[in-house]
Amino acid sequence: MSRPATFNQDHERTVATRAKLQRRRRGTNAIALTLSLAAMAFGLLWLVWILFTTLKLGVAGLSVELFTQSTPPPNTDGGGLANAIVGSLMLVVLATCIGTPLGILAGVYLAEYGQKRWLASVTRFINDILLSAPSIVVGLFVYALVVAKMGRFSGWAGVIALGLLQIPIVIRTTENMLNLVPNALREAAFALGTPKWKMVMSITLKASVGGIVTGVLLAVARIAGETAPLLFTALSNQFFSVDMNQPVANLPVTIYKFAMSPFPQWQTLAWAGVFLITLGVLGLNILARVIFSKK
Repeated sequence: MSRPATFNQDHERTVATRAKLQRRRRGTNAIALTLSLAAMAFGLLWLVWILFTTLKLGVAGLSVELFTQSTPPPNTDGGGLANAIVGSLMLVVLATCIGTPLGILAGVYLAEYGQKRWLASVTRFINDILLSAPSIVVGLFVYALVVAKMGRFSGWAGVIALGLLQIPIVIRTTENMLNLVPNALREAAFALGTPKWKMVMSITLKASVGGIVTGVLLAVARIAGETAPLLFTALSNQFFSVDMNQPVANLPVTIYKFAMSPFPQWQTLAWAGVFLITLGVLGLNILARVIFSKK
């Protein structure tokens, strides 16, 4: 009779201990879930607030003149951001034309050729540093390397600075996307006698093109709103100019200058410029996600 009684007591203690652990786990889970939801709500609150303020003040500055007229003189009505919009497009497009091929080629080398070689390890280390480096450091570097040597600010210096910010993102994205391609595809191509360069062009790059394009779009979205590098390189221009050997107007620096001014006309144009950049970056991010989801 003592054995069943002892067994029942042990069983009851085990059940009570398990129930206590379950209650503790449920409590811990509830606390963690509450903190996570609170953190998410806190972040979303500021995001929605920023987007609402940008939409409210930015839409008020939209007009036909915004896209057809250059920046106005201080404390005058009218004017627009045509010169800054065109200048930003020129800088971003040229930087992308320079940074994207270099980034893709470097990513292909790291994923397909370098792998565990010392040069690949050094390249990855430098790339990680560039990914985390503040943009103002890149701007100062280009200023010392290009602007100080040329003796003037120029659009080409701005293109170099934006390209240096874009290249590390494209390198990392390209390498990661190529590494996701199964090695069985490479082995099958080699078994058929396919040269390595043709295998890379026809199989691995083709299989990862969606992810690479997504990385390029995200890199473009990143450099589209950079201000610090352009302050030290392209600077700005009050007039419409497409001469890349001279200072070039651009939206980020124009927004910075107009927002810091005491003139309400300039401040209205600054909010309109903020709205345009936000809309452009948001559109690029949505496009990148659509392309990635399809691939």
